[in-house]
Amino acid sequence: MILAVDIGTTRVKASLFDPEGRCAGLAAVELTESTSNSYNEVDARLWLRALSDISSQLLSESVRRELNAIVVSGNGPTILPIDARGEPLANAITWLDRRAQEEAKEASVALSYPLDAAFNLPKILWLRRHSPQVYASSRFFVSCPEFVIGHLTGEWTTCLPNEGYTRIIWDAVALEALSLETEKFPPFAGIGEIVGRVRASAADEFGLPQGLPVVMGGPDFIASLLGTATVRPGRTCDKGGTSEGINLCSEKDTGDAGALLVMPHVVKPYFNISGVISTSGKALSWFKSRFSPAEDFDATYRRVAATKPGAGGLVFLPYLAGERSPHWDPDARGVFLGLGLHHDLGMMERAVLEGTAFAMREVLDVMETAGARVEDMRATGMPSLSPVWNQIKADITGKRVMVSDFSEPELAGCLAIGRFALGEESSLAAAAERVFVPAHIFEPHKEMAPMYDDLFAIYLESYRRLAGLFPAVSKLQRQMEVPVRHVEEVEP
Repeated sequence: MILAVDIGTTRVKASLFDPEGRCAGLAAVELTESTSNSYNEVDARLWLRALSDISSQLLSESVRRELNAIVVSGNGPTILPIDARGEPLANAITWLDRRAQEEAKEASVALSYPLDAAFNLPKILWLRRHSPQVYASSRFFVSCPEFVIGHLTGEWTTCLPNEGYTRIIWDAVALEALSLETEKFPPFAGIGEIVGRVRASAADEFGLPQGLPVVMGGPDFIASLLGTATVRPGRTCDKGGTSEGINLCSEKDTGDAGALLVMPHVVKPYFNISGVISTSGKALSWFKSRFSPAEDFDATYRRVAATKPGAGGLVFLPYLAGERSPHWDPDARGVFLGLGLHHDLGMMERAVLEGTAFAMREVLDVMETAGARVEDMRATGMPSLSPVWNQIKADITGKRVMVSDFSEPELAGCLAIGRFALGEESSLAAAAERVFVPAHIFEPHKEMAPMYDDLFAIYLESYRRLAGLFPAVSKLQRQMEVPVRHVEEVEP
């Protein structure tokens, strides 16, 4: 049996898989007890407590005897400074945090390639500048799954999915150029590598068998690629949730023009072309919290399903926290364009869902314009449980949307990684093909294409015309000291 664990932004989830790959138990723990100052940071010790809770829920004495491995994946880029005992010296700075804008610019100049503020090195440079005591006291900088794996095994590593990922993680040349001490950065471990075994103290703390192999699952988006079998050219993983990560497996290196990130795929010789939409599920949860807080998401979806496609000509730009791909514009802001007296709640809700699908279509269009081929999308995350949202995505993008029979792709990916690590599969790609079984397929309604083409053109032109105004709006909001408010991280 394999225990798969994924550490998300707002919850830690785990599944117990039997030798045939069937889910024999599923558990989740919400990270609701954090005393962090914002959702951009998290107390990493919550991850350890969650793992302990999950183990007590899933692992009976008989199950412990049958366990063959534990695989851990987690959110990122998230960075955490730890001391020599592996204890956190500060809260983990999560992938959502973009405070290191200046450091990212400086690092990009020093390294002669672009680094986003969300990446590891800019965050570490920010700590050195603004928390010098924490930086000086740090023994290692680790990410989310690496912290948990280190506590289980006593071995501290940095996950490197593929040699090409050093650009967004770190390498010796970058550390030297940025005057960062190399001894603060652990050695690399690959996806599917057995980092170590559960030590005695961790066995007592987490209720795991001593000596159990601990496997590097790496970043959750890698686990999602494997869990959706996005391991052949043309397949696209649509990882929905607070944000929307779109990852295309391509046989062609389209080049990194800045709008999208092109990296080697974890499955050679392919490439992973990725784009991230900042607020997709977050846009819907924000709207619901303001205008229908007493209702559940099912009520929202029913109302959207009963609303005619096109939302009465209402177009929504989902830039509630700036936008990443393909604009990389931190000043971008959300917009309802065309709002009239005839629009009701259902139309506005539908416009929000359609707006996130337009953002996806724009990313896919950039991929295809660059020469990549997009055949289908494999939807994951809580939004993929909504048939109406899946159909909207299919209709607007013109691509088939597939949803797995197992709703947790990160955990399915961890299963594939675990099987490969234990030698049960010859490759990660072969393991991935085994774990993804589509249960629902949403084909585009071709009769919707002309209407959505027209609305998409307006969507694109709206950003082009408003982009010059967004910095002024952002500056005015800062002058007005508009507080940054975050709704509870509930994914639809």
